[in-house]
Amino acid sequence: MTRPLRTVSVVGARPQFVKLAPVARAMARSRQPIADCIVHTGQHYDESMSKVFFDELEIPRPTVNLGVGSGSQGAQTARMLEAIERYLLETSPDAVIVYGDTNSTLAGALAAAKLHIPVVHVEAGLRSFNRRMPEELNRIATDHLSQLLCAPTDTAMANLALEGLAPRAQLTGDVMYDAVLFSARLAASHSAILDSLKVRGATFGVATVHRAENTSPAELRTLLTALNQAAERFGQIVFPVHPRTAAVLREAVSDWQPGRNLLITDPLGYLDMLALVQAARCVLTDSGGLQKEAYFLGRPCITLRNETEWVETLKNGANQIAGSDGSRVLEALEHLPGAVPQLTPGAAMRGPFGDGHAATHIVAAVCELCEHGHEPER
Repeated sequence: MTRPLRTVSVVGARPQFVKLAPVARAMARSRQPIADCIVHTGQHYDESMSKVFFDELEIPRPTVNLGVGSGSQGAQTARMLEAIERYLLETSPDAVIVYGDTNSTLAGALAAAKLHIPVVHVEAGLRSFNRRMPEELNRIATDHLSQLLCAPTDTAMANLALEGLAPRAQLTGDVMYDAVLFSARLAASHSAILDSLKVRGATFGVATVHRAENTSPAELRTLLTALNQAAERFGQIVFPVHPRTAAVLREAVSDWQPGRNLLITDPLGYLDMLALVQAARCVLTDSGGLQKEAYFLGRPCITLRNETEWVETLKNGANQIAGSDGSRVLEALEHLPGAVPQLTPGAAMRGPFGDGHAATHIVAAVCELCEHGHEPER
């Protein structure tokens, strides 16, 4: 092509901003000029969960913010679908790039596919095999709507092959590995979070809870009880509270109180979170992204779910499954591994998540897809 490729990247939540950053840098380095428009759905409408990530990760400003905000799964996805479709009709891009497994991911893929615009799914092929998770349904549907499936691991490639999607799949590696390699050293030198929370030199854990299945009042109360018990027995735990979790705490679990060793904070920026994880004894989370960040940084992880998509992190006990009710948290803390694989910030090494250049591979694949054109499947 003589003109720049015109792509649209659809994002709306913290993990997608992290994944977009290395892709945006790779696009800027590409020999093939690429004009990428960033559509922010507004799924994360809280400033601390959105704007700060664009600032810290040096992502170009969104071309448009749809301002969708919160809502039920169906209502939120429907509002996104309508707004994204309108934008794509106005701009007619060569391809639409979606990231991960949120409602923004599904809405972007569905809007583009219905307009016969090629869809590129970054982080394709993940499966928890738990269809009660909204994310599982989103990722399955998105994979089947996409023309280019950028798989982060061999496991993801195998999952896609089982569903007959191998011809559309490429093993690119994981863009979150790229992001951590780029940002970890920066976080250690620039973040003041350890001093502001007065945990520098201390032994502490980091916990997050945000998934829909963990934040209904009964489930959240059970998990919070487990975190209080863990902090009382094993030492301080820093708990940045996601806006969704904070809303449930205010509205339905207002009688719950954190124990003396559970340190509640507002949501943190990407660099602050990386700095905390690097200094922590362990991570307790239901976040897929944080499981990987802990793995990349050599921190033992305890997953507050019944399964994980990131089975590679389970090797040698680096990640342990504690259950969505946290029933095995204390047992897992008793048996934290003495050492887990640790990557050197700024120096990629080939492993289960690729070679640290996933974004470069993805951009090359996008260019090839657009260069050769696309005919809708019949």
